[in-house]
Amino acid sequence: MDADVSDSPGTPAEPERPDHPAGGEPADGPQNTSGAAPREDASAGAPPPPASGTSGSESSADDGSGPGDGSDDTDDGAPAADGTWSQRAGRDPRGGRRHWLRWTALAASFLVLVAAGVGWWLYKKLDGNITTDTSAAAELKAYEKDRPLPIARDAQNILLIGSDTRSGENSAYGRDDGGSQRSDTTILLHLAADRRSATAVSIPRDLMAEIPSCHTDEGKSTKAQFAQFNWAFELGGTACTIRTVEKMTGIRVDHHMVIDFNGFKDMVDAVDGVEVCLKEPVDDDDAHLKLPAGRQELDGEEALGYVRARKSIGDGSDTERMDRQQKFLGALVNKMQSNGVLLNPTRLYPVLDAATKSLTTDPDLDSLRDLYDLVRGMRNVPTEKVQFLTVPRTAYRADPNRDELVQPDAGRLFTQLRKDEPVTVVPADKMDSGDSQAGDSSEKDPSGEKPGETSGSPTPAPTYSGSNAADDPCGT
Repeated sequence: MDADVSDSPGTPAEPERPDHPAGGEPADGPQNTSGAAPREDASAGAPPPPASGTSGSESSADDGSGPGDGSDDTDDGAPAADGTWSQRAGRDPRGGRRHWLRWTALAASFLVLVAAGVGWWLYKKLDGNITTDTSAAAELKAYEKDRPLPIARDAQNILLIGSDTRSGENSAYGRDDGGSQRSDTTILLHLAADRRSATAVSIPRDLMAEIPSCHTDEGKSTKAQFAQFNWAFELGGTACTIRTVEKMTGIRVDHHMVIDFNGFKDMVDAVDGVEVCLKEPVDDDDAHLKLPAGRQELDGEEALGYVRARKSIGDGSDTERMDRQQKFLGALVNKMQSNGVLLNPTRLYPVLDAATKSLTTDPDLDSLRDLYDLVRGMRNVPTEKVQFLTVPRTAYRADPNRDELVQPDAGRLFTQLRKDEPVTVVPADKMDSGDSQAGDSSEKDPSGEKPGETSGSPTPAPTYSGSNAADDPCGT
């Protein structure tokens, strides 16, 4: 092929290329004889031709190949039409694809790191919201030998205490007498070992109980006394309340939670309100509550007034107030389960944030992981198996403004819970006369048998008046 190249001065003719059907154009410069606009040379940017006086053979020797001899192949073996692919940077489709994949991988890695960082920040924030009650743990450890032993393996008994302190942000709900603590509401929550049922038992604050000797915040010892139940919290805080409950029931309290007013309000707001039903309109300045009669949804502030009001709703008794609290908590549980809050991290986060900010727990329940495990165990409990009742009690003989336990009904209830055996709860208006609890309890054996009689069939679960989370607030 070198023998055909002219040695005379001038630019050698280009080899035939696919974009010149008639072959190469003259070496002394193309002439546009067609009248069409000049075509931009596709080989722009290629190395210039050899200088005048340089032979074509010398040019071939410099390149290592002859022009148009087919040796300038692409990576996959196809010849390059307008110079080598290395001369036309950026036109390798595989190189561009690799470039795009690198950027995609980098962006994905960045997003994963950001998501992990945000997730860790949210976890630490919620985890840091929780207050640990180390003083109660120390007090309970000192009296460990006096505490009941757990009987049912994997069952959990958690004492929920609604704090009625009027200090800080809670001062709007009453006079602050030095920030003294009160237990406005106390509920013993029993979670069955199989996590297929949950039973919440309210303990009236005016119930007469044996309160053991406890230690105050200043380290002083109080005397053991028979007094109304909520004195235990005021005298010796959470530890004293737990020991009083254990002495009364014989049930080992595994964990405790104390939540104040503002935490309760924020939880209700986090689930966008809870539905209730009022038989009559309410106008109560003390409870910051003004509501019409009928079915309606309460926000956090209204809900707090609703569960705390006494004189303005119903007969003004603490009994009716506890019944109202139980039904409201049932409606809250129903709202969280029916709206998928427990299964939706986006909706669950505000609830956890509201709860943890006003939550004080024992050291074994003071992390978000511990609380999540607890909630996860409860999310499959059917709403009709989330039951609420009050300990069987009646007016105290020495003071009708106080309550006392009704036996043997109360003892039977505590035994069922201690052994993790079933308890049946039905509305008070559906209780048979033989199974009723005389308002809250019955002196009769719920099995219908007389003392000393035996039966070949299993003894039915004791029946108590109460409610469950599946109940309609208006009873329809």
